[in-house]
Amino acid sequence: MDGRLVTSALLAIAAGACFGMAISASSSSMYTVPAVRVQPLGAVAPLVHTPQSRIPKLPLSSAVGVHQSEEPSAVHFAKDASALPWAFLALPVVGALAGYFFKGTPRASVPELQPIAIALQENVPASDYYTSLVMAAMTAQKFNTEKSQALFEEAKTLMPGGVSSPVRAFKSVGGDPIVFDRVKGAYCWDVDGNQYVDYVGSWGPAIVGHANDEVLDTLRETLKKGTSFGAPCALENVLAKMVIAAVPSVEMVRFTNSGTEACMGMLRMVRAFTGREKVIKFEGCYHGHADGFLVQAGSGVATLGLPDSPGVPAGATAGTLVAQYNDLASVEALLTGNDVAAVILEPVVGNSGFIPPTKEFLVGLRELTTKYGALLVFDEVMTGFRIAYGCAQSYFGVTPDVTTMGKVIGGGLPVGAYGGRKDIMSVVAPAGPMYQAGTLSGNPLAMAAGIKTMEILQRPGSYEHLDKVTKKLIEGILAAGKEAGHAVCGGHISGMFGLFFCEGPVNNYQDATKSDTKKFAKWHRMMLERGVYLAPSQFEAGFTSLAHTEEDIDRTIAIAQEVMKLL
Repeated sequence: MDGRLVTSALLAIAAGACFGMAISASSSSMYTVPAVRVQPLGAVAPLVHTPQSRIPKLPLSSAVGVHQSEEPSAVHFAKDASALPWAFLALPVVGALAGYFFKGTPRASVPELQPIAIALQENVPASDYYTSLVMAAMTAQKFNTEKSQALFEEAKTLMPGGVSSPVRAFKSVGGDPIVFDRVKGAYCWDVDGNQYVDYVGSWGPAIVGHANDEVLDTLRETLKKGTSFGAPCALENVLAKMVIAAVPSVEMVRFTNSGTEACMGMLRMVRAFTGREKVIKFEGCYHGHADGFLVQAGSGVATLGLPDSPGVPAGATAGTLVAQYNDLASVEALLTGNDVAAVILEPVVGNSGFIPPTKEFLVGLRELTTKYGALLVFDEVMTGFRIAYGCAQSYFGVTPDVTTMGKVIGGGLPVGAYGGRKDIMSVVAPAGPMYQAGTLSGNPLAMAAGIKTMEILQRPGSYEHLDKVTKKLIEGILAAGKEAGHAVCGGHISGMFGLFFCEGPVNNYQDATKSDTKKFAKWHRMMLERGVYLAPSQFEAGFTSLAHTEEDIDRTIAIAQEVMKLL
């Protein structure tokens, strides 16, 4: 039996007993009581605070929706002892009926209460009366990711760590990752229906916004012709000409399927061209997961706290030398006495967090590599077409010999590329002896999406918008952190940004490791719970897009201010 029905019946019996005792004890044969009429309340309206001075003083009964009739209505109770047993028998029946109807009364579900919560949030100041606080507490919903958690638990039984790329597992920030359902513009939604302002952008490619309508239209038309040819495609020529026209160092280009693949081809090519085996990379810079590059790498390796990776033969890294970023002396020390094929770097580090170079550092590298006969390689998989249409090399005015690219040039589809001077690129098969191939390389979908994305980026005001919103975002977050008493530093270039929880400045990977990663993890989770999706690692840069608006930035800064005060 329903507990509420039992309770109603017992209360009715008790009330009947008390009523009977009162009647028996009374010497009066009639009681006159004012009739009470309860006026039902209308639909719940948004709660709007009204200053107390403007609230009319009403009787208590009016304030709560209860009205007393003007004329008393008499209710007669005869002192007839024979009627009392019937009264006692009737009361439980009435109570049971009341319980039955109480049971059947529809109750508001959580979704039905949401409008009340929204109304409170939008219309009631935080300092308003106790009523609004109580209602807010009653209707507020906890950040819910039950579906994401269930899917991730299942994924862990199907894929190593439950993910297809390590940093997605949220290992460095704690908690389970959210599982995406869809993306559009500057926003992403998880499978639980939570919406976020996205500052990851698929790790950089979504520079014109997720699922851009123009890019989607182009893909629909291309799909009609097929998804993959495994043969020459006219779209390859179009995108190649756009890349060559935009990037100062590129006279020829080879398309691949990822940034890692592009860097693998580049590494083999520079060795083949120079006849030398050794290369210099920089601590904290990431160039994909090829064996030769997993030496003091950043990104996922730094996030997981691994200095390198098991399974990499000693011989694979014997030719990899490691220098300090923004430190020319460390580079020249390695160039001296070593036959170095190339010096390879991210011109703006994004895989140890956001770390910009000094202009002197890039200019010095150009001079040193020329002096020692080594090639200078800019890995622009992340910075390419993001910080400037001609990549970082045009932004800083320093031209390398070879450039690797990816992300943006595929418009959100898998792509990579490496290019450089014609004499260097001519060693690549079939023009030369250095072999590199790929089944899906240059596929029509990636080429079409890249072409349309680059067309959009060439429109007036594109990079000005990226710089404007990104500058406002990072300056607002840093100001919020400092105002709340935290040690924070960071910066941006165009649509790329980052911050560290330390005093700074951060000029290299060693400086980055001084950041308070525990505080970052807490910051990340609290921002996530409030609808802001940031890279789940202290050692990753963030990205904006053409789809981000001033309102998105203002909202994010307001949330950051709240979170910084709670850290």
